[in-house]
Amino acid sequence: MKACVFTLGCKMNEVESASLMRGLEERGYEVTDELGFADLYLLNTCAVTAEAERKSRQAVARMRKFNPGAPVIVCGCASEQNAEAFLEKEGVSLVLGAQNKGKVLDVLEKRGIFNETEQNFCELPAPKQTKTRAFLRIQDGCNRFCSYCLIPYLRGRTRSRSAESVLAEAERCGAKEIVLTGIDVSSYRDGDVGLGELLLLLKNVPARVRLGSLEEGIVDEKFLAQMKEAGNVAPHFHLSLQSGSSAVLKAMNRRYTREEYLDCCRKIYQFFPEAAITTDIIVGFPDETEEDFQESLSIIGEAGFARVHCFPFSSRPGTAAAKKKDLPAEVKRERMARIMTAAKRAETAYISRFLGTERTVLFEEDGGYSENYLRVYADGAKEGMLARVKLTELFRDGAKGQIQFQQGG
Repeated sequence: MKACVFTLGCKMNEVESASLMRGLEERGYEVTDELGFADLYLLNTCAVTAEAERKSRQAVARMRKFNPGAPVIVCGCASEQNAEAFLEKEGVSLVLGAQNKGKVLDVLEKRGIFNETEQNFCELPAPKQTKTRAFLRIQDGCNRFCSYCLIPYLRGRTRSRSAESVLAEAERCGAKEIVLTGIDVSSYRDGDVGLGELLLLLKNVPARVRLGSLEEGIVDEKFLAQMKEAGNVAPHFHLSLQSGSSAVLKAMNRRYTREEYLDCCRKIYQFFPEAAITTDIIVGFPDETEEDFQESLSIIGEAGFARVHCFPFSSRPGTAAAKKKDLPAEVKRERMARIMTAAKRAETAYISRFLGTERTVLFEEDGGYSENYLRVYADGAKEGMLARVKLTELFRDGAKGQIQFQQGG
């Protein structure tokens, strides 16, 4: 029997899908993550934007073209948001939502919707490793209730995996880099163990540790000192911003100001002068003025971002922001063009700082990433190779380099 696990959306979805792939393999399935003929389809959906929801619904039809008779099981945020939209699709046998993905392994023969709220962290099998890096789930859910976001309603409240379970999976995964992931990694807590203490527990794992997306509130001297003491944590901070305007941040319910965010960046650079700070910025939030947008443009340079993921505001029914009047599409398009230009300029400036220096790079199928998240390409590199590389020139979306020597076999 062949099963296809098809994933849309965030890194957390990818990790959960990899866990489900492992569980299906343990139950005797041949498993793939590429759409094609299969006896069973598992669709892990996304609802972060209206477009993501639309693509999630369209995926059902794509699956049925390969095998009209195969059952389709749907889970993830889009199905939590609107289960009926998937139950109406021909061929959908089961809809599980976002909070009960682990149950899919036990209820393949059942039909229905399971929307009860999880109070504890849902353990899943260790993810099937399809890449050089291992992604390790440490947390799920969110308590922040940003005014534009549905995730707290779909994923439920924050809950953390036990530190013992995290450490056990990290030690046995065998990867050269481990990425700690979750919906709100910053909120991780297992008793007295917060995220900083967890990093210290992981310091003897023979792998580079990278953190998923962080929130401003976790960045203080204690956390940065713990991160530095651990010694194996990559100096890469994906520090969510969303807007450079304090007024817009307040409307988003982001609970910090522009100045407080920039102060976090300064603290990071004090502890890690070569750190890569990457971020997300939403363009065209309702009521965003040109002056507000200019603050988003200017903070890119002030913060010294290594990379910026920018995207236009997408109204999500059920959120506080959905009650506001949306900005005209042409305004959002024009602002997107300007901010993408600024983002590219900042990325090029950051990469250029390291030309002529050596970086430790873990190579994947096409290029690899340095400890400070530079995308690096080199002749002779092979997937899984960890090497010191001298960066020589700007190339594609990163830099090209020359391998100096291989590390760790």
